[in-house]
Amino acid sequence: MRHRKSGRKLGRSSSHRKALFRNMVTSLLQHERIQTTDAKAKELRGITDKMITLGKRGDLHARRQALSVIRDKDVTAKVFSELADRYRDRPGGYTRVIKIGHRAGDAAPVSIIELVDRAAAED
Repeated sequence: MRHRKSGRKLGRSSSHRKALFRNMVTSLLQHERIQTTDAKAKELRGITDKMITLGKRGDLHARRQALSVIRDKDVTAKVFSELADRYRDRPGGYTRVIKIGHRAGDAAPVSIIELVDRAAAED
């Protein structure tokens, strides 16, 4: 029984899952919008929100914790400067998941996950 067990396994080993989410959170923070399956998007929300919260803290320990997850130093710098300032007054909920239908190949439910206030910041 899986009672009170959090997180989805996504049919992967723990090391594969960790690498997958590290790559996805780096891509999401870099591009501010990615398309993926519903299950992956829902799991990615928590990791991304935690990285932005670390950016808002802004101290050296938080930067090192973020660098242990985010694979690109330039993206980490973006989190600690640009994104931390953008979400300074927001208490949480930095991402949004929008369901867009089903994938053509295997009919998997697909979503777009993006940072909130993205359109206001870029447009």
